[in-house]
Amino acid sequence: MPALDTLRARIADYPMLETAIGLILLVLAAVLIDWLVRHVLLRIGQKVLKTVGLDDEAEPMAPVAHRLARIAPAMVIYNGVIVIPNLAPDAATVIQNVASAFIILTVVLAVAGGLDVVNSAYSRRAESVNRPIKGYIQVVKIVLYAIAAILVIATLIERSPLLLLSGLGAMAAVLMLVFKDTILSLVASVQLTSNDMVRIGDWIEAPQMNADGDVIDMALHTVTVQNFDKTITHIPTWKLVSESYKNWRGMSESGGRRIKRSLLIDQNSVRFLTDDERQALCRFALIDDYLGEKRAELEDWNGKLIEAGRDPVNTRRVTNIGTFRAYVRSYLGNHPRVHAHGMTLLVRQLDPTPEGLPLEIYCFATTTNWAEYEGIQADIFDHLIAILPEFGLRLFQQPSGLDLSGALAGRERDQASPSSLK
Repeated sequence: MPALDTLRARIADYPMLETAIGLILLVLAAVLIDWLVRHVLLRIGQKVLKTVGLDDEAEPMAPVAHRLARIAPAMVIYNGVIVIPNLAPDAATVIQNVASAFIILTVVLAVAGGLDVVNSAYSRRAESVNRPIKGYIQVVKIVLYAIAAILVIATLIERSPLLLLSGLGAMAAVLMLVFKDTILSLVASVQLTSNDMVRIGDWIEAPQMNADGDVIDMALHTVTVQNFDKTITHIPTWKLVSESYKNWRGMSESGGRRIKRSLLIDQNSVRFLTDDERQALCRFALIDDYLGEKRAELEDWNGKLIEAGRDPVNTRRVTNIGTFRAYVRSYLGNHPRVHAHGMTLLVRQLDPTPEGLPLEIYCFATTTNWAEYEGIQADIFDHLIAILPEFGLRLFQQPSGLDLSGALAGRERDQASPSSLK
């Protein structure tokens, strides 16, 4: 082709132009090979696997295959750069070194992705609950990354990896002393990220570090927390691994926040209900069914005792505190801002104390917003405290100075009354 020969002859008079055209053609060839491998060969492979029924097993390996596909264009550049005319040998060597480093890094990332697939497959097995391998996988990945870093640096500077290792061994003690905090923070950052222990936006609580608020920044050396009083706390990253703290992310994601508070009941007010009192409490719709079931149960039980000639002291009766517990349970179950299903809902008695009998309410509000949560909790206890006297119960409260002065004044009035002088 005379025209092509003439064009080559003219280009040969401009060496730099010839080199630029060669580089452009090499890049285009690499892009074409990359497209063919990732969009043609890989898709053909997926169709073949689907045909033989192995597409479900091979699907987790798809990201690994896409990473390995990046090796093809790097190989094209590595082998094609030496045929570019008029390219300086040093420039060709640098390009080949970069391509080799890229291949090493790509292989290591693909192997790391394969390890993640292995861990994911193993985690679906029953024995993974008692014998997880995630920690071992992470150790292997760290070793792989370290080896890859050494090989990449050795390739770029054209030195033996053994030479780098010997130099690192001599400097290890000095590096660990000078960069102790950096090394600790780096390892902690890897652990926090890989284990998904803390994210930006999480509410964490660490009293020993004066932190109670939202994580607003995560850097190598520090994790920044904005406390609820708008102060800022900077926590060394490694402390979030070496010391305990509370992360409220689970509460936020669940959609409910726990209410756990007790009413201290004066034990002197606990007693059996009379028939008239029990009948009067039937006006509460929330415990109407409870009282009906209880009445039928007790009548059946007590009837058998009477037939057996037992003393009436053995009969069972309804207590005011038991009825109040049933009322609280029904009240919470019908409350529109309390999770009645899917989350724990308890009304229980705790061990009696000198301050009274604790009746604990344990449930979950339907919101995680702090202000709304406090409002819901306050409304619930406002109602329960106000309705206690309807059941003949009293809250226990330590006597105040006003109570003592009132009692003394009453005693003085009794002593001064004419009846007391007789």
